[in-house]
Amino acid sequence: MTETAETLRVLYLDEHYVAINKPSGLLVHRQRGVAGEAAALQQVRDHVGQHVYPVHRLDRSTSGVLVFGMTSDAASRLAPAFANRLVDKRYVAVVRGTPSERGVVDYVLRDESDGVRRDAVTEFARLAVTEIDEPVPPHPTARYSLVALRPRTGRTHQLRRHMAHLRHPIVGDVCHGDGRHNRVFRRRFNSHRLLLWATMLRFQHPYTDVEVALQAPPLDPETLHALGFPTHPATDVLGPPFS
Repeated sequence: MTETAETLRVLYLDEHYVAINKPSGLLVHRQRGVAGEAAALQQVRDHVGQHVYPVHRLDRSTSGVLVFGMTSDAASRLAPAFANRLVDKRYVAVVRGTPSERGVVDYVLRDESDGVRRDAVTEFARLAVTEIDEPVPPHPTARYSLVALRPRTGRTHQLRRHMAHLRHPIVGDVCHGDGRHNRVFRRRFNSHRLLLWATMLRFQHPYTDVEVALQAPPLDPETLHALGFPTHPATDVLGPPFS
């Protein structure tokens, strides 16, 4: 694993693909209205010394495994695997409260861009629970859980919205979360980010037909450590890859 000057951690590199552990707050590519702001695509391009092409997306506030094609052909060959749900994607998150030990959220989501309601399915498994002496009315203490998540569909903000639907919102989510708990984490842990990490991505290499499994430890592990959670959480509890 190598690192760019901007601390982008390169997880994988061959003649066809490059994968990084994207930090939270970094755009995948530059967008209108945010001119001059750093973006992962440009930083990776500068690091490898050639143009790269996005294969999929991660929310700006989510960190973790992000793959680019080294050529447009490479990107176009891998992109359908994401579109057709052939890529095994796993995340970990810190959520409010104590969700069930494991379960499946099958809850239709309205697309935030066009308003169309679409099927959305997420698997989850609880990895650890902690309680801190921080009153959040009406409770005298606050409980949080570390969960593993696997989306079976790819809707906008799916993981955030599904965990909020279960009343266990992801900590640090300013759109669908709980502001009281977000403020606790800012004050107590100096945590100002969404506590959601894309920690594993597995796909069949389009050129070699070999399985590629990319793993990225959560960036900013200090908060996990302060909560007593593992800083390299495993997502094997979700079971083998689905087809």
